[in-house]
Amino acid sequence: MAKKKIKKTLPEQIMDKHGVTYEPLVLNILDKSETERDLILDTFHIKHDDIYKTLAATGDRTGPIVAVLPITKHLSLKKLAAVSGNKKAAMLSLKDLQKTTGYVHGANNPIGIWQNKHFPIYIDETAAKADYFLVSGGELGRSDKIKPNDVAQLIAAPFVDLLEHD
Repeated sequence: MAKKKIKKTLPEQIMDKHGVTYEPLVLNILDKSETERDLILDTFHIKHDDIYKTLAATGDRTGPIVAVLPITKHLSLKKLAAVSGNKKAAMLSLKDLQKTTGYVHGANNPIGIWQNKHFPIYIDETAAKADYFLVSGGELGRSDKIKPNDVAQLIAAPFVDLLEHD
C-alpha cells in the first residue's frame, strides 16, 4: 500500500528551498497522558526534553519577539526582555497570537514566523549543543526534527539563556 504523501508546511518548504535537512513527523501528543506520550515519543527515539516550544511575546520597545525553549521549561520574560533590548516583555494574548504570528496556539514555528514577519527570534542556549530538537511544523500535530544550529543559522537567531531558574 502506498504511503500517503503529507503536504509540506510553509516552514518545510522554506527549509527545502535553503537546503536544510529535517525530518517531518506527525505527532499527536497534546491530549495524551504522560505514559501514552512517552510511548509515542519512544517509537521515534525522542525524549520529551527534545521538544521545544515557540513562544511569542511583545517587548515595550521592539514589539513582537519570539523565544524557542524546551517544552519542559519556563520562559524568563526578564531574560527575553534583556536580550532583545527591551525593559519589559509580556506574553502575547491568545486573542492576538494568530494575527501577530500567523499561527494558532501550538503551531507556532520559528522559521515560518521569521519568513513572514521577520520578528527577532531567540533560541535557548540548551539547544546549542543538541544534535537535534523538535519544533512545531507549523500545523497542530506536525513537528520537524532538525538541527538547532541549522535553524539558528537560517533565521539569524542567537542562542541565549532564556530559562526561568528556580
